[in-house]
Parts: sequence; structure tokens; C-alpha cells
Amino acid sequence: NIIKFNIKNEKIIQFKIGDKDMIEIKNVSKTYVGKQVKALDNINLKVESGEVLGLVGPNGAGKSTLIKMIVGMLKVDDGDIEICGNSIKTDSMNAKQCIGFVSDNHSVYDKLSGMEFLQFVANVYGVENGKAKAEIDRLVKVFELEGAINDAITSYSHGMKQKLCIISSLIHSPKVWILDEPLTGLDPKGTYNLKQIIKEEKEKGTTILFSSHLLDMVEKLCDKVAIINKGKLVACGTLDEIKKKSSEDLESLFLSITSSGEDKENAKTEETNVQGEVVNAKIVKGSGAGQQKNKGKKE
Repeated sequence: NIIKFNIKNEKIIQFKIGDKDMIEIKNVSKTYVGKQVKALDNINLKVESGEVLGLVGPNGAGKSTLIKMIVGMLKVDDGDIEICGNSIKTDSMNAKQCIGFVSDNHSVYDKLSGMEFLQFVANVYGVENGKAKAEIDRLVKVFELEGAINDAITSYSHGMKQKLCIISSLIHSPKVWILDEPLTGLDPKGTYNLKQIIKEEKEKGTTILFSSHLLDMVEKLCDKVAIINKGKLVACGTLDEIKKKSSEDLESLFLSITSSGEDKENAKTEETNVQGEVVNAKIVKGSGAGQQKNKGKKE
């Protein structure tokens, strides 16, 4: 099947749906400029339609690097990544049209109101006005942002911005939903609501990949788990498969991987490398971001 979108009447964008493997990562490697050690080393991973995959690993293992390559924010050095059958290297527009992305750093336009930002995102994806309004209204109500949705985002708290990012990632009904540490800043009610939405999206057939250090959430929500350590995929499969291979439960296996004293330094290195390359690629994260960080924040 082919779905077509007309973006601002300029170009017809089309992408394939119904592929068994909605995310396919093939022999992907990444080396940052000036570094000898690979940030990612020959990663192979498939996520099928309707599957929920949890990406876990120690700080600095390469999780954020992999996620930013999947969504097209970082260049793939070797190998390829296909989203709904579209290569992120050679057909990035069609690949990105399939994706809903919740980043770990609140990529929003602070000077817009919450509603203006959501309407902007809907327009970028070419979502019909009536459909966009219905979906925005539904999700704003779920995350209890009705009283603040017309306020400037610069007045939002950390958790409110996270909720706004989650809402914006779902407006266009993506076939693939990518979440990088999605619980950051959420209150208990927001956390519960996000878990329920993940379950609902899975029932719809949405393919979901999220990274988290909360292993209980991974165990409860995920069909499969992928564990990355030092840029390598060291385990991937269902929880039962991983436990059989390692003779440990997920928590014990994770703790054994994260026991290295290098973790803190690795985390700093990956964060610096990712930020540096994204800046060099001239990715705009949002106007006015951080200019009034501590003024008029809502709790």
C-alpha cells in the first residue's frame, strides 16, 4: 500500500506501509570525527509492525547515537537504516514521514504557545485540519494541558514540555514511534498516561522503539529488548530468550553490563559527540530555546 501526502502543494511525498519490518538496521556503524573507537559497531536489528522494543544499556553505550541515526539527525557512516521500507540515507524524506519522535531534550519553539506549536507540527506533516484538531484536543485532554495550551511554551515546566513533545509526535499518526528517555520530567499521572498510550498504539499496529533505564517499564511494556554496550549489540530478543541465554534476569544482566567504571566518562563522550555532530549538521532545535529558562515556569 502507498499513502501520499501533499506538503504545501509543492511535492507529493509517498511511503510504503504494511512492511513486516518497520525498522531495519543493517550493518550500521558510526565513528565520530577525531575518534578511533566506534560509537556504534556493526549493529543489526529489526523491529516488526506492532512490536514494542526497549533499548537499554549503560550511559554512553551508544543508545542516543543509534536513535538519532534512526530519525535522521545523525549521518549513517556504514550500513543503512530503513523505516517502512525507505532508506534514511537515500530516501530520508519518506522515511521521516513515517516517524513520530520524542527526543530527550525538548525540541520545541519556546516563543510559540503550546497550541501554535502543535498546529505548526500538524502543518509540517500535512495533516488535515479537522483531523489535527481532533487529535490535538484528545491528547491535550489526556495529558491535562487544557489550562496551559494557549500559553507561551517558555512558561512551561520541564514536565509540561515533555508532554507537549509526546503530543506533537503523535499528531500525524506515525507508523513508527521513537522515544528517547520519554519519562523524563513526567509526574506519576503523566507516566501512567504515557504507558497507556504506548499500549494503545501497539494495538493499532504502531511499531515502537524507546530507550529507558527503568527496567520494570521495559519488562512490562516491551515485546523485545535490545541491550547495547560499548557500541555493540550484546543481546536482543524476548525477555525469555535473553534470560535463557544469560541465566540472569534483566536487572542482573543490565547491572553486570553497567558495572564498568568507564560508564560516566563514556556518557560524557557520547553526549559531546552527538551534540557536536548535530550542530555541525545545522539541525535547528527550536528558536529561543533556553533564553528564558527560569522565568515564569509553571509547576
